[in-house]
Amino acid sequence: MIKVCKFGGTSMADGINLRRVADIVNSDPARRYIVVSAPGKRYGGDSKVTDLLYGVWHEVEETGSVGEAYEKVQTRFFGIVRELGLNYPVEELLGETAREIERERTADFTASRGEYLAGKIMAAYLDVPFIDARDVMKFTADGRLDSAKTYTLVKNALKGKRRAVVAGFYGETPEGKVKTFSRGGSDISGAIVARAAGATVYENWTDVSGFLACDPRIVPSPVGIRALSYKELRELSYMGANVLHSESIFPVREANIPILIKNTFRPEDEGTEILPISKYRYSGRVVTGIAGKKNFTVIFLEKSLMNAEIGFTYRVLACLLKHNVSFEHIPSGIDTMSLVIDSETLAGGVLEELCEDIRAAVHPDAMRVFNDIALIAVVGHGMSRSVGVSARLFDAIARAGVNVRMIDQGSSELNIIVGVDSENYERTVRAVYEEFFQ
Repeated sequence: MIKVCKFGGTSMADGINLRRVADIVNSDPARRYIVVSAPGKRYGGDSKVTDLLYGVWHEVEETGSVGEAYEKVQTRFFGIVRELGLNYPVEELLGETAREIERERTADFTASRGEYLAGKIMAAYLDVPFIDARDVMKFTADGRLDSAKTYTLVKNALKGKRRAVVAGFYGETPEGKVKTFSRGGSDISGAIVARAAGATVYENWTDVSGFLACDPRIVPSPVGIRALSYKELRELSYMGANVLHSESIFPVREANIPILIKNTFRPEDEGTEILPISKYRYSGRVVTGIAGKKNFTVIFLEKSLMNAEIGFTYRVLACLLKHNVSFEHIPSGIDTMSLVIDSETLAGGVLEELCEDIRAAVHPDAMRVFNDIALIAVVGHGMSRSVGVSARLFDAIARAGVNVRMIDQGSSELNIIVGVDSENYERTVRAVYEEFFQ
């Protein structure tokens, strides 16, 4: 059995936590390959090392050299080594890292040093080899992961090593420059290592005991989710359930490797299993989870005989392409279409220009813009097995006195997405949770 374990920023926040990580790793001989994040917050009001490093990058951009911002990074890593009681040349390592940051002068390289330094220290404490991600994680010229090359390099790097530590979050371009994944991308790194290693399971260790049925900031003590499918995870993660990066499922899904979410601070808790459909068993619960996001804009178009107009949707989407704007959903009717877009992408006058271009391209009979919309996804394989789920959902929302502004349901019947005014977001989530979980 081979287990690949990824430990998140909170798990790596200080030397005391690194000791806990080492105890977890050493408690199971199957835990062979460890992927680490940069140290996260130690307490409320603290800073993540990655955020400190972005400050270092700005400092180097302005002055040409590291300074006060880098001193904060040094202090964190000096503290970690001291708390571990580790005889390790961290001052020399930090000095060389500072010189590399000044030489490279890119945001990605600077930000990646959190994982690099944490990985070097973790490997020294466990007394196992360290694998630099830039040597094995490769990107293509257009910024995509070069999967074939990466899996081969990771597999070869792990060969013959009983255990090893791999830095998460970054890799290298064909030009030899460090490139990072998006924030939280160490989850992706861990999944890549799991796939390359032929892991039996990919354990993702964080500061929560798995997924909850909804946001505990909205519903106190929601029920935990013992198991969910890759598809359910994708829907919930994309819509704001941030326990795991939404793209991290792709490497392991291709190899049917289960993911297990575990709590570093409560390792005895069962956690949440994320399973391929071939291993997933219906829990009997109609809805698996509820997740959502605020701050969307809906552009509503109406035109008679829209359905008979060849190329209508194509011309609308071409307008989005022109402005480099992506859509989240496109609910439509026979004479209507709604574009649901993240509001941040429409700032700085983009919304007005986009609407003008759409009017010129398709000449709608009517166009209306709705701002400050929240989307709520109700997700679960059980929805397709149960009669009346939609009726229960919309009845619960109506009883809460909330007007639904948009409805979108995929043909898979895995989820139903409703749009409401952002001011009604929390009320809607609570109403849906009470209907399906209490």
